[in-house]
Parts: sequence; C-alpha cells; structure tokens
Amino acid sequence: MKDTLFVMALKQEAMGLLEPLGADVLYTGIGKVNAAHALTRELTLRRYEGRLPARVVNLGTAGSRCFRTGDLIACHQFIQRDMDVTPLGFAHGETPYESIPSMLDVPVLFADLKSGICCSGDSFVTGDLAMDCQVLDMEAYALAKVCHLEAVPFAAVKYITDGADAEAAEHWPERLRHAAEAFAGFVHSRFTV
Repeated sequence: MKDTLFVMALKQEAMGLLEPLGADVLYTGIGKVNAAHALTRELTLRRYEGRLPARVVNLGTAGSRCFRTGDLIACHQFIQRDMDVTPLGFAHGETPYESIPSMLDVPVLFADLKSGICCSGDSFVTGDLAMDCQVLDMEAYALAKVCHLEAVPFAAVKYITDGADAEAAEHWPERLRHAAEAFAGFVHSRFTV
C-alpha cells in the first residue's frame, strides 16, 4: 500500500476510515480544476523528493443510471462530459487541437468489480445529459488525464450513491457513510497485508 496514492475529493467520502489502515490519501476538493491542481502539485512534489507513487487510485462517490446504489464500479474509461465544442465540428467530450484522446483508457486493475465508463463534469447531475454516461462524477477524468500526462498508472473505483436523477441531491449526503465503509473494506481487502 505504501506505493499507492489514494485520491479523493472530500474527507467526507472517507470519514477518517482510510488513514488508520495505513492509506496515503490526498483530498483534492470538488471539481476537475481542484482535482487536477492538487494531484499535479502532489506528483510534482513527490517526483522532486524521489517518492513518486507506483499508482494513483481515485476513490469517490458517483451517480449512475445503469448501476445500482451501493455498487463499487472499477472505471476503465474516462471522458469529460462538459467539454462541448460541437458547434465548431468537434465531438462532444473532445478537447480541440489536442493529441490526447477524448476518452482515456486505463487497464482494469480490479477485474472482480463491475466496470464502467466514467463521465466527469463540473456539475452535480440531476437531469438530462447530452451524452450517454454509465458513471457520473466530478473529478476522475481530470485525475486520469494528469496521470496520463505524468506517466503514472491510474485506476478509479466509484461508489454509486444515487441515480443521477431528481432525488440525487437528497440521496448523496445520506449515503456518504456507506461509501466510506465500502472504501475502507475495499482498501483493507486489496492493499493491506
């Protein structure tokens, strides 16, 4: 576990359950900009100090319209759902004039979990979407892109708290404790001796 950096948006998603297991956790704040800034800064510091992690694992809550509440999902593809330059002829999710693919693929590290495509954006989804998304969060694409650019292996596991629907804002805070317990069980079963 000492070679793994766990990255989460909020301390409330872990509720203090990961650090006692020996997990090295970086909390970034909500949203793609906060996530990208915090992880880039941390990786830069660790590279300078000669202690770059062997992998980054993002743990976080998410909504989904195809997975059940309480599921842990190993995300293997990431797209930026709110990048929309379609009026200029670009695909939804594509960043214009960039060589990095609009959908980032990572190896599946946790094959025993259900897997899915994670769509990240700077909005809490409670209604219609412009694209078909399996898992909806607010940070994973940014974290995956930073790791891609920094050549650090990346994985993400999401706990489904809600259906990304009209009740999502009500269900998300109620299910944080369940998410934290699920993440603690996940980390304990896979990363502790």
